[in-house]
Amino acid sequence: MVRRLLIGLVLGLIVGGLAAAAVVAGLHITMFEPEGGGVALAYVVAALTGVLTGLVAGKPIWASGAKIEAGLKAFFGALIATGLMFAARRWLTSSVDLGFLGGGEGPIGELPAASLPLVAAVLGGFFELDNTAGSASDAAPKTKKRVAEDPSNGKVQKRVADGEDGDAEPAPPIASKRAKR
Repeated sequence: MVRRLLIGLVLGLIVGGLAAAAVVAGLHITMFEPEGGGVALAYVVAALTGVLTGLVAGKPIWASGAKIEAGLKAFFGALIATGLMFAARRWLTSSVDLGFLGGGEGPIGELPAASLPLVAAVLGGFFELDNTAGSASDAAPKTKKRVAEDPSNGKVQKRVADGEDGDAEPAPPIASKRAKR
């Protein structure tokens, strides 16, 4: 469980770091400032980061049978990431200096280089914990033998009961093809 949490946190940090690098290096925005649409951009980028985290964390979209699950995680990842960005902008007001990374200086919630990896790490940890596999007995249910064959001729001779005690009932007689004519 702790291993899955750490995997999710690392995956989220990678996705959030890539999103932050795209914003800082690609758009040349080192701070989500209140004027000029910075707040709206913060929420849009957080939602996109949540979508990407939902697609790769937990059961990734390329796994077999994971398309619907990954789509749901992406949708709710966008919603939760937007809420986490609101919480980060509201309550993470400690000032940090990320100038050595080219990320600027200011409150954690207003720096893309600080807030996006945090948001994605929380989401990645949550999605990875949610993807815990059940026990082996839950994954493959036991199949019960319904009909037994006679080893001498390969024909069905008796029915096997569904109970665990193995009581067998006699099968109805098998009519030959000639008798049916």
